[in-house]
Amino acid sequence: MHINLDGKTALVTGSSAGIGLAIATGLARAGARVIVNGRNQDRVGAAVARVKATAPAAAVEGIAADVATAAGCDALIAALPHVDILVNNAGIYEPKPFFAIDDADWTRFFETNVMSGVRLSRHYLAGMLGANWGRIVFISSESAVQIPKDMIHYGFTKTAQLAISRGLAELTAGTNVTVNSVLPGPTHSDGADVFVKAIANQTNTTPEAVAESFVRDLRPTSLLKRFATVEEVANMVVYTCSLQASATNGAALRVDGGVVQSIL
Repeated sequence: MHINLDGKTALVTGSSAGIGLAIATGLARAGARVIVNGRNQDRVGAAVARVKATAPAAAVEGIAADVATAAGCDALIAALPHVDILVNNAGIYEPKPFFAIDDADWTRFFETNVMSGVRLSRHYLAGMLGANWGRIVFISSESAVQIPKDMIHYGFTKTAQLAISRGLAELTAGTNVTVNSVLPGPTHSDGADVFVKAIANQTNTTPEAVAESFVRDLRPTSLLKRFATVEEVANMVVYTCSLQASATNGAALRVDGGVVQSIL
């Protein structure tokens, strides 16, 4: 299968590192004009350079805007009024006991993980429907269907993304626009690597040993038995954004290494 996204403009939020950067790179390799987004201009510029180094022929630009805020979303939309592909990847997570999660934490997670996608989809989906072609992908998590007891606020936001994604897909009936979610499992993203290295330093062991014990002890149902790479997650997203994925709509697509024990 050859995925060709020539002529399509793709916005990937939170794409200055990690899974988002891998998605931006994958879309650029497929021929899309890619807009990299992050909060910090220097990091966005560095990410644009990394994508261009991997896909020299691609058109790659960067827009610094904090999509966790309404003002940031408005600024991004003003700079980029139309896209063919929107990947709602921006998100945050942190392990925290439920009784220590205060109202500010709940609001911060909701604004970043949920409302960023709501605000951008509200604008860009209308244009996609008008053009009768478009792709929206929410980057959710296996934590959306298996809520982690140490990150209930995070799991809640990832479940909310599934509901929003499916609801938006219902609005696309009979068109060439699709809305889907992709659910990664444990992945070697920049954020996860920082988390793993911090635990390794605290326990006087290696990051590799921490990652292995995490999968063994906290995700024992994993069939992959390791962390996925960001490229493995990005591959699913690029396919979902492709012309070939025209019959995939309203779906929750798992790239979780088999962690979730379900046939659906």
